[in-house]
Amino acid sequence: MLQAARQRAAAVGVHVELVEGDMRNFDLGERFSMIFIARNSLLHLSATADFAGLFSSVRRHLVSGGVLAFDVFNPTLRTLARETGERYPVMRISSPSHGELTVEATNGYDAATQVNRATWYISTPTQRDAWVSPLHLRSIFPQELLSLVAANRFKLLSRHGDLRGSEFTGTSPRQVCLCQPD
Repeated sequence: MLQAARQRAAAVGVHVELVEGDMRNFDLGERFSMIFIARNSLLHLSATADFAGLFSSVRRHLVSGGVLAFDVFNPTLRTLARETGERYPVMRISSPSHGELTVEATNGYDAATQVNRATWYISTPTQRDAWVSPLHLRSIFPQELLSLVAANRFKLLSRHGDLRGSEFTGTSPRQVCLCQPD
């Protein structure tokens, strides 16, 4: 992710300082008006202690009135209930260097931990399964998200259903949230 961010920043002539670290326990020695956790990254945490560590680290790094922003997918039972090991289409996306990429995945959802142990298969027009990658993501259901935020002494300022700011509903693809420490 950091390499992709560096390349994209360089391509548009923007200087950014990128730091690799563990979101459960970090100390950057600075405070910020906003901390943003992008593209389901929050879902790589699975245990209660992991979330507590994250929220604690974020709290230490926010100025008074600062905001934590994150986006996570809104889980659907249809997706989570797919047959373990069965391959299904995820998306098609155009890549300037590889042409149209096809992404497929297998599921392996564990309801006890709410973690989906998937494998993503990314194919180019000339090579099937050019990249194969495990992807373990925790599901956070909408009502649970409210409890998770509150349990870690944050308040939810807003929640939208996509990155365009659409109203959040039960069928929204994402949960895009802005939170502040209590």
